[in-house]
Amino acid sequence: MTVLAVFRSRAHTLAYAAALRAAGVPVQTVSTPKEAGVGCGISAKFEEAFLPRAKKTLAVRPYSSFAGFMQSGGFSRF
Repeated sequence: MTVLAVFRSRAHTLAYAAALRAAGVPVQTVSTPKEAGVGCGISAKFEEAFLPRAKKTLAVRPYSSFAGFMQSGGFSRF
């Protein structure tokens, strides 16, 4: 399953994606779906298997604009 990390700041999205890459997470920046109802227009997309590492990266580098993680396919927040 694919996970999106949604932010309200484009700069934070890009910085987070770079931090994930540095942590060894294969990540892409993609358009944020309208169903998310928040965001700057882009999100960081990665596979659910990397979610623990993504959460750890977020804990080390907290971003004030972080809106949440969402699963694609239903875009439910978790």
